[in-house]
Amino acid sequence: MSAADVELDASDFVDARVTPRGSLESLSQREMEQLQDRGQGGLYPLFRRCALAVLNSGSQEDDAAALFEKYRDFEIRIVRQSWGVKLEMKNAPAVAFVDGQMIRGVKEHLFAVLRDIVYIANEIVESGRFNLQRPEDITNAVFCILRNARVLDSRSRPDLVVCWGGHSIPREEYDYSKQVGYELGLRGLSVCTGCGPGAMKGPMKGATIGHSKQRIDGGRYIGLTEPGIVAAESPNPIVNHLVIMPDIEKRLEAFARIAHGIVIFPGGVGTAEEILYLLGILLDPANAGQPLPLVLSGPQRSAPWLERIHEFIGLTLGAAAQARYRIVVDDPAEVARQMVAGLEQVRRHRRQVGDSFNFNWTLQIPSAFQLPFEVTHASVAALDLSLEQPVHARAANLRRAFSAIVAGNVKEHGIREVTAHGPFVIRGSPKLAAALDGLLASFVAQRRMKISGEYRPVYRVVS
Repeated sequence: MSAADVELDASDFVDARVTPRGSLESLSQREMEQLQDRGQGGLYPLFRRCALAVLNSGSQEDDAAALFEKYRDFEIRIVRQSWGVKLEMKNAPAVAFVDGQMIRGVKEHLFAVLRDIVYIANEIVESGRFNLQRPEDITNAVFCILRNARVLDSRSRPDLVVCWGGHSIPREEYDYSKQVGYELGLRGLSVCTGCGPGAMKGPMKGATIGHSKQRIDGGRYIGLTEPGIVAAESPNPIVNHLVIMPDIEKRLEAFARIAHGIVIFPGGVGTAEEILYLLGILLDPANAGQPLPLVLSGPQRSAPWLERIHEFIGLTLGAAAQARYRIVVDDPAEVARQMVAGLEQVRRHRRQVGDSFNFNWTLQIPSAFQLPFEVTHASVAALDLSLEQPVHARAANLRRAFSAIVAGNVKEHGIREVTAHGPFVIRGSPKLAAALDGLLASFVAQRRMKISGEYRPVYRVVS
């Protein structure tokens, strides 16, 4: 079904006015004007897109174009009051409401979107405090966004496990991610994911049960997203700390800086992008002493995926990259035990070097992994994918290739590029191109590219 074929029903839409819930400061007159400005320099188009994505929380669709078409008449307006602000909405998704009242978690997410969009525009982009071409300023900007969102917990022990994995996964893999989350929750660990469905939701859902059994109040379920992907991966309802980062590179840096350990479940190109990003920075000699427990895991049926991704890493990045992680098949408790043991190493290391427990300042992230990659046909075709270049540069360019495919699959601007100019052409040396094409073909065969509809490749790999 195309975006234009979406059937409309009056029960799908709600008009409402809501007051803030969650962390939100008062808005200045200028901020109000920015959010109401529908022109190219205004924030309204961005705010509307992100707000619509949040209001669609719980949806199993990952077609951003279809979402925007279905709710093309959605409007959101800021209303000033003596005690703060209200949001007035017309034709909002009914799924965000119960008996005419907005779901509490959705309301928190909605005002988190407002908070982050205003803060990033005024305090990060326009303030003049940050030169976003300099690595140290990028890191400081990431820190300030997370601090403003109040997700940098100052508790005395590292306990945050980042979980990555696909949004389009079979039920058995989803249930397995939930079981791993349960084992993490039983051990008092908190969870951070990309905030969407699938392997991003499962660990959080499991952790809530583990925390409940251990009578742990205030469990943290942090979701990090960015405007380009939030519509295709609407935040799941369990997230209680939602942060909208400016772009995919700052989102990935935020994951790496706040993680005390990382678990990676089976997924598609987005998961491969995350793996390449992380291994690329860990392979930097400056990070040789960084303890960061990393486990790739899935149920028994996912063993072929784990073997395939392990083989791909070996072919493209080498044995040193393979040595940076453990593979655990069909054993959720062992994954959690690996995390607990690794987090103790992180605690000792941070104490020894005098680094913060809530933000890893000593992790060195090369600029190639920090500067935003603008996805166009020309920029993708220009990527250097050869085995002759240094491994860090190779990982950075492979990450960009996967980022382009993610954009073509689910991001609005990437979909427009592919619609207008056809698939992205990815060129590489014969051995590397063969490894890449084989991995991508396996993702397509296993339906790991999209949830909605039949997948049409947005890429072509040539050597």
